[in-house]
Amino acid sequence: MAKYIYQHKNWTNFTWDDEALELIFGEVRHLQGKIAGQMSSLGFSIQEETRLATLTMDVVKSSEIEGELLNYNQVRSSIARRLGLESGGLVPSDRNVEGVVEMMLDATQNYLKPLTEDRLFGWHSALFPSGRSGMYKIEVGCYRTGEMQIVSGAMGKEKVHYEAVPVDAVKNEMDDFLEWFNQDTSRDLVLKAAIAHFWFIIIHPFDDGNGRIARAISDLLLSRADKSPERFYSMSSQILVERKRY
Repeated sequence: MAKYIYQHKNWTNFTWDDEALELIFGEVRHLQGKIAGQMSSLGFSIQEETRLATLTMDVVKSSEIEGELLNYNQVRSSIARRLGLESGGLVPSDRNVEGVVEMMLDATQNYLKPLTEDRLFGWHSALFPSGRSGMYKIEVGCYRTGEMQIVSGAMGKEKVHYEAVPVDAVKNEMDDFLEWFNQDTSRDLVLKAAIAHFWFIIIHPFDDGNGRIARAISDLLLSRADKSPERFYSMSSQILVERKRY
């Protein structure tokens, strides 16, 4: 008997309630238009500051979801340097900060580029420049070669919440995911952002960093939906607010 979704035949043939989503998407588009209208009425310097603040919060909150607290000023300075938004008041940034920023900016500023295996491996390498996650050495810049479980609880009393796709199926599952991601052009991009996030997390292709990469993938598609690299809202900030549900 199937325990996890990927154990079902044709598990990626997702279905949804069009009528229910139509109401939600109507509100989403209204809010997207409202934000765009408000931002266009502001001066260039205020737009730049808002863009910088939003990108900074997105990076900080995406890491906070995983329990990693990044220095806000380091993140802000790293983004500002890379985008040429300001030259004064910048502080040096740690390597791990630079890596997270590099991934997020590649996702949002290069949102029209295809998502490839090599690009994902680059993101993963950027997230873990030392080849370690905390004290633990991990496989970096490649798909995992071991099984993956999501576990909580004290040592000896662990509870397994989820066992990811078996390691011998990861490559094929990711090939299918990337083909869909790059070839499916008929899907509403907000819906596609949600599907892509869920699909990627189910595969859990990396030793670590899967949540942050999944959110970067969603941000890439939301940038496509907005037809702009300018970010004036943060998905990760809202996910953190609803962390238990997430």
